[in-house]
Amino acid sequence: MLTGKTALVTGSTSGIGLGIAQALAAQGANIVLNGFGETEGPIAAVRQAAGQRAIQVEYHGADMSKADEIAAMMAFAAERFGRVDILVNNAGIQHVAPVQDFPVEKWDAILAINLSSAFHTTRLALPAMQQANWGRIINVASVHGLVGSAQKSAYVAAKHGIVGLTKVTALENATTGVTCNAICPGWVLTPLVQKQVDAKAAEHSISNAEATKLLLGEKEPSMQFTTPEELGGLAVFFCSPAANNVRGVAWNMDGGWAAQ
Repeated sequence: MLTGKTALVTGSTSGIGLGIAQALAAQGANIVLNGFGETEGPIAAVRQAAGQRAIQVEYHGADMSKADEIAAMMAFAAERFGRVDILVNNAGIQHVAPVQDFPVEKWDAILAINLSSAFHTTRLALPAMQQANWGRIINVASVHGLVGSAQKSAYVAAKHGIVGLTKVTALENATTGVTCNAICPGWVLTPLVQKQVDAKAAEHSISNAEATKLLLGEKEPSMQFTTPEELGGLAVFFCSPAANNVRGVAWNMDGGWAAQ
C-alpha cells in the first residue's frame, strides 16, 4: 500500500515510535528512524517487519530539542529519498512535579521536544508534500492532549499544543492531498511507563503486577495497555485512501479514559 513512500518517525528507536515504524514498513514504506540508544536492533526490527518487501531503512540521530539538528535530519531524508511523504512526530519526554516545584529547565525541555520539534519537522516537510499533493502528518499526542492530570503541567500543555497544531495544519491543507491527524494513546507499556509502574511498586511495596493494576485502575477503564502494534495500525489507516477525508482529528486509543 505504501510502496515507494518514505516515512520519517521521530523517537523511533523503541516503544510507540518503533511500533509505528514497523507497521509502516510492513506496508512497504521506506523508513527514517530517529532517537537515542543503540540503533542496530531497531533497524533490524523494521527490516524484519517489512518481510519480503524491499524497503530501505536509514537512521538520523538528531536531538529533537535542537532546531538546527532537526533541519539537518529533514535535509538528510530529502536528500536520501527525495522527500518525506509520511511524517510521524512521536519524540517525547516526561517529568512529574507540582507546578510550583516544576524545574524551569524541565519545562523548557519538554516543550521543546514534545511540541516545538513537531512544528519544525512539519514546516520543513510541508512544501514537498504540497508540491506532490500527497502527504500524511501524524502527531502522536496523548490522552493528555484531551484531558489533564495532576503534576504533569509541561507534558499536558505540550500535548494540548500538539492537538492544536494538528488542527491548524489540517485546516491550512484542507483542500489538498495533505492530511494531518493526531493519535492520543492512554497508557502504553513503553520504557517511560514501565518506570512509573516500577516507582509505584517501590512506593507501595507491592508487586509489579499489582502496581500495573493500580496504575491502570486510576485512569483506564479497559484495565489494559494500548500496544504499539495497535497504534501502528491506526497510523497505517491514516495513510490509507479510506482516511483521505480524515482531517484534524485527535483520535484517542485510551481504553475509555477520556470517555469518563
